[in-house]
Amino acid sequence: MAAGDTTTTVIGNMTADPELKYTPNGVAVANFTVASTPRTYDRASNEWKDGAALFMRCSVWREAAENLAESLTRGARVILFGRLKQRNWTTDDGQKRSTIELEVDEVGPSLRFATAKVTRTTRSAAKASRPAAAESDRSTELVGAGAGAGQDPWAAGSGWGTSGEEPGF
Repeated sequence: MAAGDTTTTVIGNMTADPELKYTPNGVAVANFTVASTPRTYDRASNEWKDGAALFMRCSVWREAAENLAESLTRGARVILFGRLKQRNWTTDDGQKRSTIELEVDEVGPSLRFATAKVTRTTRSAAKASRPAAAESDRSTELVGAGAGAGQDPWAAGSGWGTSGEEPGF
């Protein structure tokens, strides 16, 4: 991140499954849209009111893109942190257009209405399923509320290193 970047956090629901693509160099990118609707409490009517929805177009790159595509789907409530970017273009008929998008640095499922199980993938297993230029070392799996029984991802031998050291992110 550069010093002048405008960063923000967005919490909302994915409007569709992420679109995972690869650049000619094999770098993964996932594009998706998140809808975020503010809610306020109206004391006069004694009820919650929805505000105008914000539809934010987002992109995430490299390992995080592959992990997102494997883990989260339409309707998932997500927490995003990233940099706002303005993209400008000219239409075929000469009109100038611009849009604001979120280039995501961190993404995860919201645990407000669901549970999640974190599973770490190994580099060798991850490389087998993607182009050679794209690498991965971890992923997350969204599990429905009330689920989550299974192996403890934090237990010894879970891929975090044999000496018990914390992984370097």
